[in-house]
Amino acid sequence: MSTVSSVTDTTFAEEVLGSDVPVLVDFWAPWCGPCLQIAPILEEIAAEKVGLLRVVKLNVDENPLTASHYRVTGMPTLNVYRDGEVVAEIRGARPKSALLRLLDPVVG
Repeated sequence: MSTVSSVTDTTFAEEVLGSDVPVLVDFWAPWCGPCLQIAPILEEIAAEKVGLLRVVKLNVDENPLTASHYRVTGMPTLNVYRDGEVVAEIRGARPKSALLRLLDPVVG
């Protein structure tokens, strides 16, 4: 079973901004090669950080309002939200070790 779920423009505020734990949002699109490349890495991180970090995906083609609000212009863009605020932004595909290094100060 996947530990990564999907959010939409409609569910973003409740699922992400209202979360008790930090949430990494993967702004992606099905036509984005690098997005597809990092998907398994995000699954691994989600499984390793259960209880410490939620990982969700937002398809920018189907949910343009949220992507526009957060000025997501390139993909993949990974924003980490804590207490309703963006606390980290990662643009572009990165290896797992680099993602974990960037996430550690936020998640621990």
